[in-house]
Amino acid sequence: MHVPRIALYGHDTLGLGHIRRNLALASSLSTIAGGPDLLVVTGAAEAGSFALPPRTDLLRIPSIRKGRDGRYRSGRLASGLDTVVDIRRAVLTAGLSAYDPDLLVVDKVALGLGDELEPALRLLRAAGTRLVLGLRDVLDDPDTVRREWETSAVEETVLDMFDEVWAYGDPTVHDLVRVHGWEESLGSMVRFTGYLAHGRCRRRARPPVIPAGVPYVLCSVGGGADGARLATAFARSKFPNGVSGVLLTGSQMPVEERSRVESLARGRDDLHVIPFAPDPAAWIPSARAVVSMGGYNTVTEVLASTTPALVVPRCRPRREQAIRARALADHGAVDMLDETALGSDPIAPEPIEAWLQQVVRGPRVDRSALDLDGLHRVRGLAADLLSEDRKETHSVLAV
Repeated sequence: MHVPRIALYGHDTLGLGHIRRNLALASSLSTIAGGPDLLVVTGAAEAGSFALPPRTDLLRIPSIRKGRDGRYRSGRLASGLDTVVDIRRAVLTAGLSAYDPDLLVVDKVALGLGDELEPALRLLRAAGTRLVLGLRDVLDDPDTVRREWETSAVEETVLDMFDEVWAYGDPTVHDLVRVHGWEESLGSMVRFTGYLAHGRCRRRARPPVIPAGVPYVLCSVGGGADGARLATAFARSKFPNGVSGVLLTGSQMPVEERSRVESLARGRDDLHVIPFAPDPAAWIPSARAVVSMGGYNTVTEVLASTTPALVVPRCRPRREQAIRARALADHGAVDMLDETALGSDPIAPEPIEAWLQQVVRGPRVDRSALDLDGLHRVRGLAADLLSEDRKETHSVLAV
C-alpha cells in the first residue's frame, strides 16, 4: 500500500514565520486518512526546538537571514550568499527528488529563494507531484507586489507549474485576488482557506513563571529580530495593579538588544523575560491581554482566542504587518497602534500602559465572525489533490 508523501518548503529568512506556519500545516495534514509521511524543508536553526507532528521529519538546509535593509545574507556560514544558495539548491534537488512527494506545498516564494527550488520543481512536476503555492493573508502593498511579481515572472511560473494557490486568510478581511487585480487565469487557482487559527493550540497553559491565580499580560515580538522597540516599550510599562507581565523576546533578537531589555526587568517582580518558547500559543487564552507585532503566526494565534490584543506592526522592510493589523482592526478583531507612537529616544511606554489599563479587566473579544478554520480546510484540499492519479511518469527520480 502506497503511503502518501507530503513536503512543505519554506525559505526561512526573517523570523520564524515560515517554519511555524509549515509545522502547523504539517500537524493538520498528518491527520488525513491514510496517515501521510510529511517532510518539512527549512533553514531555521530553531526548527529542532519545536515538537514535530506524527510521521513528520525535517530536511535542514543552510540558513539565510534577511537584514533590516531587506537584503539577504548567509545565516551562519562565512560563505557568500551565492555559495549558500548553491548548496541549498543542491540539497533541495537531491532531497526532494529522493523523497518523491505526492504533494509539495511551497510557502510564499514560488521558485524559492534565488530560484533555488526551480530544478526540484521541474523534476517533481514531470513526475506528477501536485504543487501548491501557499500565500499568507497579506503579501505587501499592491505596487510592491506587482513590481516584484513582474520582475520575477511569478504569475507565469504559477500558471505554468502549480496546481493550486492556497491563501491562508479570510477574503472578507483582505482579498488577495481583488486587491492585486489578478486575472481570471490566476484568480481561479486561488483557494481561500481561512486563517490557520483554530487547531494551532491544542492545549491551554500558563507561563511557568506566573503562579496560579495571578493575572498576566503577554508581549510577543515573534522571532525578535526587529522587535526590540516594542519589547523595550513593554518592559518600561507600568502594569495594572496586581497584574504581571511576560515578555517573549524571541530567539533572534540581537544579544545586545536583548540584554538591554533584560536589564529593564531586573529589580521588577512583576515582569518576566523569556527568550524563547516553542508553544507560546498555549499562553494566549489565559492572558488578560496580548501586545504583539503583526506577524501572521502570532496574530492568527490571537484570533483563535478571545483575548484582547494590541498589534503594533512593523512597516519595514514590508508593509504586510501594517496592512494586516489595519484590516483586522477595521473588523473589530484587534486594536492597532502605529509604531511611531512609541517614539524613538527614549521609547515611550505610555500608549501601551493606557491600553492595558483600559482592557485588562474588560470584556473578552468575540472573533467568531472571522473565518478561522484554515487548518481544517487545508486537509480537504490536500486530500482532493492526493486522490488524483499521478502521471504515468511517476517513478523513482534520478538527479
